[in-house]
Parts: sequence; structure tokens; C-alpha cells
Amino acid sequence: MSGPAPIRVLLVDDHALVRMGFRMLLTQAGPARPIEVVGEAGSGEEACQAYPRLQPDVVVLDLSMPGMGGLEAMRRLAAQDARVRVLALSAHEDTAHPRRVLRAGALGYLAKRSAPEELLTAVQAVARGERYVDAQTAQSLALAQIDGDASPADLLSEREFSVFIQLAQGRSVAQIADTLKLSASTVGTHLYHVKQKLRVGNQSELTLVALRWGLITA
Repeated sequence: MSGPAPIRVLLVDDHALVRMGFRMLLTQAGPARPIEVVGEAGSGEEACQAYPRLQPDVVVLDLSMPGMGGLEAMRRLAAQDARVRVLALSAHEDTAHPRRVLRAGALGYLAKRSAPEELLTAVQAVARGERYVDAQTAQSLALAQIDGDASPADLLSEREFSVFIQLAQGRSVAQIADTLKLSASTVGTHLYHVKQKLRVGNQSELTLVALRWGLITA
């Protein structure tokens, strides 16, 4: 009698060593529901191209990657397939990233500081269609809600947030326009609104805001 079908996983992270570590960890899953890594991608762009071909049960998606990044990739995957099941991973300590990626359609969020075995638990839960957020992130989200400790980035729309993060990482308007498939004038309009809402005057100040709130790493 054959066992249950394995959970098919697409790993998305720009570091090959990280993907290799995740692959080794996931394939050690117990016999109750084995996990099979059916593909890997080094960017959000590659993930969006691979997803229709591989049709994985779960996409394990790092949020901090070059190019469009994980948050934009999440939005595009959800546009491709409303049933996509994504577990987002992040080294960020802020509450803006988990809140936005879960709002964009991810079923799970796991901080990279979590214990390795928690990745197995999270993938299994997301494969069942259940929400999963690691305990420390869930507590931070709840406390921010109670205390009203909102990040200034919460003032931004989803598209403005994407532009803001890329600007804070030092990318030019032209690079952002190419990555997000927008016109330079549209990116310029978003930049204007971002500066107005965050009350900053230039790109250096945007970077300082992002660093101060843990939205990017130095």
C-alpha cells in the first residue's frame, strides 16, 4: 500500500547555499507526509516563470532578493493562480513585511531566526491550506496592533511600498521602472507620494527611514 503523495515544493532564494540547506532539511520530513523539492529559483522573476510549469503545492519564498523581490513576486504569483500557497521567509524584524505579504495572499510567514524544524511544520501547515505565522512574529504583530506602534511605511499603498523599498536599497527610478514593469513617470509619481507621506526630501533620507524601522538591512 503506497503512502501519501509528497508535498511538492518550489524553493525561491537568491543564495544557492541557503536553498541547499532548505532542500536537505525539507527532504528529511517524516513518512506521514514526505516533502519533495521539485524546483529552485534564485529570484522572483525565475519563480514566476517556473511556477506554471512545476505547479508546486507550496512555494517557499524569501522576501529579500534582487530584482522585483519576494513581495512583488508574491503578488504576481497570486495573479497567476489565486490558489497559490506561499510560505514567505524573511530575515527582517519589522511588522510591515509580514503584514503586507500575508495581505498579498501568502498563507504563511516564517522568520529566518526560527528553529530549523519549524520550517517543516510551516510547510506542512501551508500545504494543508492553513495559515502559519511563527510565534515571535505573531506576537509582534499583535502588540503593534494593541500599542498602535505603526511603522511610517504603513501609510504607503502596496505599490508605493514596493517603490520605497527599492529606492531605499539604492536603486534608480529607471531600474525600478524596469523591474516593476512600470513607466519611469509612474515610478516618479509614486516617489513623490512616498516622500510626501514619509516627510523626507531625498533618497538618503528614505534609506535612513527604512533602516530605522528594520525594513532593509545595512
